[in-house]
Amino acid sequence: MNNNSPRRARSSPLPAAHRSGANLIGCQARLPNTRLLPIVLLALLVCLPSTPTRSAEVSTSARSPNIVLFIADDLGYGELGCQGNAQIPTPFIDQLAASGVRCTQFYVTAPNCSPSRAGLLTGRFPTRFGYEFNPIGAINEEPGVGLPGEETTMAEYLQGAGYTTALIGKWHLGGTAPFHPQRQGFDLFYGFLHEGHYYCPPPYAGVTTMLRRRVLPDGKRGRYFITRDLLYSDHMGHDEPDYDADNPVLRSSQPVDEKDYLTDAIARESVAFIERYRSVPFFLCVSFNAVHSPLQGKQETMARLEHIEDLHRRIFAAMLVDLDAAVGRIVQCIEDQGLRRDTLFIFLSDNGGPTAELTSSNQPLRGGKGSMYEGGIRVPCIFNWHEQLPAGTVCTDVVGAVDILPTLARRVGGPPPRSSDGIDIWPALLGQGLSSQRPPLYWRQGMRAALRVGDWKIVLHRRRQRNAGPAEVPAEHWELFHLANDAAEQTDLADEHPQQLQQLLGVWRALDAEMQEPIF
Repeated sequence: MNNNSPRRARSSPLPAAHRSGANLIGCQARLPNTRLLPIVLLALLVCLPSTPTRSAEVSTSARSPNIVLFIADDLGYGELGCQGNAQIPTPFIDQLAASGVRCTQFYVTAPNCSPSRAGLLTGRFPTRFGYEFNPIGAINEEPGVGLPGEETTMAEYLQGAGYTTALIGKWHLGGTAPFHPQRQGFDLFYGFLHEGHYYCPPPYAGVTTMLRRRVLPDGKRGRYFITRDLLYSDHMGHDEPDYDADNPVLRSSQPVDEKDYLTDAIARESVAFIERYRSVPFFLCVSFNAVHSPLQGKQETMARLEHIEDLHRRIFAAMLVDLDAAVGRIVQCIEDQGLRRDTLFIFLSDNGGPTAELTSSNQPLRGGKGSMYEGGIRVPCIFNWHEQLPAGTVCTDVVGAVDILPTLARRVGGPPPRSSDGIDIWPALLGQGLSSQRPPLYWRQGMRAALRVGDWKIVLHRRRQRNAGPAEVPAEHWELFHLANDAAEQTDLADEHPQQLQQLLGVWRALDAEMQEPIF
């Protein structure tokens, strides 16, 4: 956003051609003398093209590409078939990779949901504007908790380039009125505002539901079945968050009594948007809550996964299979509307998978959600644009979420985004390598921090000294890894290469001095 107030006049959410409908009707009512009509019609016939056009295809001449951004939630680095997982079938996402570009060194801006999305949508390190931490539960409703209005989002940027924009699914960038998606550049919104949501409300019909509990009934340990399809588990040592409290599914700002499994509903609403706005350039952000908890798998999907013995794992697998099917349904709609050549697809996860909670695997990387090791911030990512990007290729360059907005800006012919921390990575996606030097990738979240420069990475997990008092500053222990030789971060080279460590520390500290203190 380009002004300081979150409350501002909004342009009509309809594209210009739709907004002018009433005026066109008025003009038709004031046509000149009907004696001129034969002359006008003859002139029109002379000007018509001699060859017919395909009615199924929207004209592609001088048209900016449609952009469909798929965001998976908490998906582990190693869970897709194209990432090496043979256990869970993900044919539709795999097909995007097979006909597009799969990035193997793609980084998000934070190891958890909300600040990662803030960085993705602004093209900036979220700590630049104080978005350091991950609000959950009732904190989402506190004043001042959300994406600052001064930041320009990807949706706002594309609106300025003539796009119609929509967010379908999870927001998690502020739960109060000033931070609503439609005040952050999205013309249309269908979804929820907090960090998570049940896929199917009580009584959980048609799904198998596994909920976390700190204490199980009757002093039991492990898993406790309430019914055949509802069970409690103490594997995490705490209760399931109250995801749906003060967090309804909304259409714009109006609560909706959603009957469909939520992943299916997100696909349904996305298809409806594409069909409605097929004639104009659009930006569709499909922000799944899958595979984020709570663990709820459709029973019809789970029946296809009986080869997975562990019930915990099978529920997760069913959630991923249905996410994949939703991606396939949306891609098929683009095909059916004749828009395939005009549409750029981007698929990514917002952060690494929480393995203990969901079973989501980040192999072969170390760590997971919440960690500054690779498993927390390096995620699967796919770019696909028919006939514009090479099919079935792998991009091994270091790229990231901050690069998406600058890259889109070049594709739509707009000016460079203000103060982006990213670069245009299109040459790398074409297999030509990065056209400019990769700026450092920086992370900070409380007692955790990291920096990547070239093949080198430093990681900080501040740890309190043994027997330290509560007021004492935690000791800093920076680790140094050479990722080209050690992607799994198994060998700390800090003692072996102290000069390299100090050089990277200097870069991190210089960047850190530019950042804001947390705003919440």
